[in-house]
Amino acid sequence: MFLKKKQFWGSLIAVALLAFCLKDVRLVEIKELIRRIDLLYLIPSLICSFLYIIMRALRWRLMILQQKAMKIVRSLTLYSAGQIINIIMPALTGQVGRLFLFSKNEGLKKTFIFSTIVLEILFDSISLIVFLFLTSLAFAFPEKYRSISYILAGVTVILIVILYLILHFQTRIESFSQRHFKQRWPGFYITTKKSIRSFTKGIKLLRSSQHFFSSLGYSIATWIFHSLVIYFLLKSFGYDLPFAAAASVMIINTIALMIPITPGNAGTFEIAVSTSLAAFSVGRTDAVLFALALHLLDFLPIMVMGYIYLHIEKISITDIKTKHEDEPVMEHLTEDGTLVDREEKV
Repeated sequence: MFLKKKQFWGSLIAVALLAFCLKDVRLVEIKELIRRIDLLYLIPSLICSFLYIIMRALRWRLMILQQKAMKIVRSLTLYSAGQIINIIMPALTGQVGRLFLFSKNEGLKKTFIFSTIVLEILFDSISLIVFLFLTSLAFAFPEKYRSISYILAGVTVILIVILYLILHFQTRIESFSQRHFKQRWPGFYITTKKSIRSFTKGIKLLRSSQHFFSSLGYSIATWIFHSLVIYFLLKSFGYDLPFAAAASVMIINTIALMIPITPGNAGTFEIAVSTSLAAFSVGRTDAVLFALALHLLDFLPIMVMGYIYLHIEKISITDIKTKHEDEPVMEHLTEDGTLVDREEKV
């Protein structure tokens, strides 16, 4: 059973990828890098790392105002606790653990929380396109990544259009699916119906919400602050690259990590960042150590603020992992797209 655990295989992949990253790093080069690191630039980098998480948490707080008004400090710590669970649990099971944490401790409806997760992904995609466009105006992407960035922007726009078409033609799509798939492939029909209805519950919030542009503003702010984290960290490492270069690294890294493979993206994060830095003539050792430092800076605010919530509420991450690690979200969806506990469905 242990060998079948997703986290075991994810951790094994992470160790292998980290070993691959570190195999050419020499101790002499590490010592030389430590001597020339400017610790002064680490302060604004750390501050921006906290602001990055704060912007994401405030965006989520804005999304849930339809159901619950939450104090800013509590929303920051709760959101960070959810991110801890998302990091520790493998693949997409972290979203399940995060979802049940928010529902159980804050009394929020599970379908509504699931909708906010959909909205987060949607706003991240939209704001990433905007940020990608603005960055490309000020800075030419490295040739090897330019076509990929354009393809990503095009695919994201197409996906957003498809989501809105699904929302507009939901009834027709369900009727077509029922006529052609219900008898022949009932399992596929049920899964399709669940997916459409659950996702449209999230997209409908875009129609009724008066905070669309505020949420988009928070989303763009998150990318700005994350780019600043990279920018000041590059300064600390002695590289005088423009802000647009830092933004390019952030965008490339975000693209590479869209599908989580390892817990906390360990290994995959380091490969994505170090590879993108190679396009800016950053040495192999510096690039790998930079990736490790950036990963730590990304984790630190989440761990600090998330631990506060988990400690105050006396919540055990181990219990959440044990209960929800192997639970796909789709198993908790009824045919009308409502998310429920397993016990409620029995």
